[in-house]
Amino acid sequence: MIHNTVAIIMAGGAGSRLYPLTKTRAKPAVPIAGKFRLIDIPISNCLNSDIRKMFILTQFNSESLNRHLSRTYFFAPFSEGFVQILAAQQTIANAEWYQGTADSVRKNLQYFMGKSIDYHLILAGDHLYSMDYQNLLEFHVFSQADVTVGVLPVSREKTSAFGILKMDRENRITDFIEKPKDDQALEPFRLPDEFAKERKMNLAETPFIGSMGIYLFNRNVLSELLTETDHADFGKGIIPHAIRSKRVYGYLFRGYWEDVGTIGSFYRAMMDLVSPLPKFNFYEADRPIYTRPRYLPGAKITGCQVCRSIINEGAVLEECRIEDTMIGLRTRVKTGAKISRSIIMGRDYYEAEEDHETNRRLGRPDAAIGRDCVIEKAIIDKNARIGDGVQILDRNRERDVETDNWVLREGIVIVPKDAVIPPGTVIG
Repeated sequence: MIHNTVAIIMAGGAGSRLYPLTKTRAKPAVPIAGKFRLIDIPISNCLNSDIRKMFILTQFNSESLNRHLSRTYFFAPFSEGFVQILAAQQTIANAEWYQGTADSVRKNLQYFMGKSIDYHLILAGDHLYSMDYQNLLEFHVFSQADVTVGVLPVSREKTSAFGILKMDRENRITDFIEKPKDDQALEPFRLPDEFAKERKMNLAETPFIGSMGIYLFNRNVLSELLTETDHADFGKGIIPHAIRSKRVYGYLFRGYWEDVGTIGSFYRAMMDLVSPLPKFNFYEADRPIYTRPRYLPGAKITGCQVCRSIINEGAVLEECRIEDTMIGLRTRVKTGAKISRSIIMGRDYYEAEEDHETNRRLGRPDAAIGRDCVIEKAIIDKNARIGDGVQILDRNRERDVETDNWVLREGIVIVPKDAVIPPGTVIG
């Protein structure tokens, strides 16, 4: 069955809540864990589940995403596997861009209806989780479902960010509400005691069931729902409509799942990765996360103090202190710097000595973390230049701020890609 399944990965969102990380790139292209991209997560889940046919739907700021995909995922000439990019395009039949997740699939439906395809797996390109989709497919077939939705337990505090579902004892979804804002609308969706007890769920912590944005459709059902309705989104339109007319079931997922759609959630997820026992495990031998191979030397660490941190390939650290921090590819940290609770995304290139001479002539810092810098609770995007003696301090962060060279959001300072922070600058 898994070989008759095609994955369709939504990667076209603007990602405005992750600004400025999405200023020049699509949300699924945002770097994570020092060397990966968000899009690597659903693609790796597919590969680890033996799904080899994948379409990636792109739209906003897609150049770096398209470049990453084309450099990373290619199959042997005689393999049936592929990762194909379908960018938003204007046609004679339709001159509009994608209006939503369902609309993007509708406009490309002709590419998904091959004779050998029986199931369509719709995935988001910007979630952090590990799932074996074979288990989802087996549940779907066993339940004789028309549509299966990946669902997970949700706390009361997080319900406003989810589509909340009501399921019967057979896991069939009977009702749906999109991102409820008040208790009166939410209360009918609270899990019954018997339902939670049978599934060993903790009602005190997670009394609701939310949609993960993962949908598995039978081929003919997806075609019917998209051609006979004009709903733009799966969550807001297609799924509620299907509940009324089709057999829609919920596949309960009990593992770690995080929507890193805001600066705060992204920062917390990355900080969890450097903890001794992270919730998401990049170190699973049988379920690796794939990305573009770089032919880089190991990290070079000279006279440094490093505590609870991840140092990626090609980094050069000189007599500095690193604590609770993610250090990305090719990062250079100069003597005397102190970095804590931060994400340093690294660089796309090395600078040679002639580049340093050019920097001095132009009066700009090297593409590095300068001497004697202090950086606390910050995200330093790729290729940023942090001058000597810069201090980014964890204080005075009660309100959001945006300047030409840095942004403060949710109490976190973000230095955008290619930005320059002059020597001696104090932020905080």
